[in-house]
Formats: sequence, structure tokens, C-alpha cells
Amino acid sequence: MSLVFGQVEPAVFQAYAFWAAVLGLKMLLMSVLTGLKRGSKKVFSNPEDVKPGGKVAYDDPDVERVRRAHRNDMENISPYFIIGFLYMFTNPSVTVATNLFRLVAVVRISHTVFHVLVPVHKFRGMSWAIGFFTTAFMGVQIVLHFL
Repeated sequence: MSLVFGQVEPAVFQAYAFWAAVLGLKMLLMSVLTGLKRGSKKVFSNPEDVKPGGKVAYDDPDVERVRRAHRNDMENISPYFIIGFLYMFTNPSVTVATNLFRLVAVVRISHTVFHVLVPVHKFRGMSWAIGFFTTAFMGVQIVLHFL
């Protein structure tokens, strides 16, 4: 992939594309998980969606836990998509770039596991921090590269 300001190593692009797709699918799955949780708890956010025996509510702790995890994904994965994409143009090592992309994906998935399925604050926080600082590292590398 040749661009005006450099070339992207195909293996780096392939790694980014794969892990970005994994995270995109993970974010889509969070929407499904929210809907499933609402259905199982019979708690809905819109009156027209209410099933027999259900109610409109915005404060169910189980539904809100899934929604918070999804919101956290949107706050952290969205910047990663942009920063990871731009990082490819810094001519990174294939091994380093692949492992950074992989690391962000794995810790974002583990963040959801430790937020929704097995709520463990310590591991959830570590997962968030590793993903955040890995993305920040790539962002700093972009700034330094194009300085």
C-alpha cells in the first residue's frame, strides 16, 4: 500500500486489519449482549419494546453493567482504530506492530470478561490500563515520527 507519506508493510496492515476486525466484532457483540440481558431481565429502554411481564427501566444493575462495558469499549476502542491505523505509517517493526495490535485486542476482550462475566475490579483495571497505555504509546510514536 503506497501513500504519499510512506509505505505500509503488508504484514503490518494484515495484522491491523485482523485485530481491528476482531475488536469491531467484539463491539457489535456487546450490542447483542445488552439486548440479551434486557430480554432475560425483561427490562427495556423503550415502551414499544416491552414484552409481557416486562417494564421500562434505566437502572437495572445487570443491564447497566453490560452497557458500561460497551460504553468503555466505545471510549477506548474507537481511538485505537484511528491511532492503530496511523501507527502503520510510522514504519514499525512487523513483530512490534503485530504484538501491539494483538495486545490491545486481548486486553479489551479481557476487560469485558472481567467487567461483565467475572467482575474482578483488579483485573478489569489492569486490562483497561494496558490497553490505554499501549494505544497511547502508539499515539506518541506517531507524533514523534511525524514531528
